[in-house]
Amino acid sequence: MRIDKYLWCIRVFKTRSIATTACKKGQVKIAGSNLKPSKEIFGGEILLVRKNQIKYQFKVLGIPESRVGAKLVDQFRKDVTPKDEFEKTALLKFAKDYYRKKGIGRPTKKDRRDLDNYQEDTTEDL
Repeated sequence: MRIDKYLWCIRVFKTRSIATTACKKGQVKIAGSNLKPSKEIFGGEILLVRKNQIKYQFKVLGIPESRVGAKLVDQFRKDVTPKDEFEKTALLKFAKDYYRKKGIGRPTKKDRRDLDNYQEDTTEDL
């Protein structure tokens, strides 16, 4: 079975065209090498899929005939993603969490004063 069809069948991607695009962009790998969407997959391989800034690792257990239900997905793949990948995502969320949403507008007077004070403090250290 083609790798893009397999990823769609086991519900990693919502549509087959999204799976094809991910393969073309290099977000799907086997043993560190990029794959074409037409690459045949058999069983026993470990897939590395980068999705939503998480590098998932799936072991291929079997090949489904067609798209399977969510409850049956675990019969065809085993999730072997390390736990630290999910922890990195939590840290990334905290790093991006600003007190003011991005794109709200220009900096306030308080923001400008804070920037000026920071710049003055760093130049005094030199």
